[in-house]
Amino acid sequence: MRELTLSFIGLGLHSEEGISIRGLEEAKKADVVYAELYTSAMPAFSMKRLEEIIGKRIRVVDRSFLEGEGAKEIITNAQSANVVLLVPGDPMIATTHVTLRIEAKRQGVRTKVVHGTSILSAAIGLSGLHNYKFGKSVTITFAKSDVPYDVIKRNREMGLHTLVFLDIDAERRRYMTVKEGLERLMSIEKLKGEEVITPSTLVVGLARVGSEDSVVKAGAVNQITNYDFGKTPHLLIVPDKLHFVEAEALVELCGAPKGVVDDYVRG
Repeated sequence: MRELTLSFIGLGLHSEEGISIRGLEEAKKADVVYAELYTSAMPAFSMKRLEEIIGKRIRVVDRSFLEGEGAKEIITNAQSANVVLLVPGDPMIATTHVTLRIEAKRQGVRTKVVHGTSILSAAIGLSGLHNYKFGKSVTITFAKSDVPYDVIKRNREMGLHTLVFLDIDAERRRYMTVKEGLERLMSIEKLKGEEVITPSTLVVGLARVGSEDSVVKAGAVNQITNYDFGKTPHLLIVPDKLHFVEAEALVELCGAPKGVVDDYVRG
């Protein structure tokens, strides 16, 4: 008798080609396959191509489904069938999926995680910055909030870099750009005047991480705000003090002006 499982499978970044071989095999064996695409943008993702590869129909669900009665449906199905939930990036980054996994465990449902490439590691890796020097990450939302500014301030007080996500409204197909994110931070700076984000602050902008045409560009805020990053999704990194290898990476890999970076290198 086969052991039934609710499997959370990461799709990786950008397109359906980011799913792992193990993830594909698990999806092919499933009786029921769900997919959510609202927690991260995947610009080149094709549901039709993925359905053809795994040989199954995929039911796309939204936030209200997963955070509402849909969670009960998934768990109920997993009590009598092998169920898969396909998730952008790595499946356990979003708290919604962690909550679903906890509830499944409470209901006696066996769960499995097949990891995928996460934007957390991919963005940091592209920048050349050291992963252990990052503090709390934060999201600049379409709703006005001072939280991103305050998080960056606290991280910089500890000499830590900040990974800044830019808001996604998948239902309205609205994706915040690097320019919009920096303008939001500068508008808060104008009100608070604490010199957390100024025109000369070093930042790194990234676009379409995981794709063949990904872009990473570092420089001062007044340079990066007007840089053409092309199509979304975009995100930001606000570095603090740099190790000399990090400084070299920003110049050589991210096109940062050496004069901007030199001010951040620890003596």
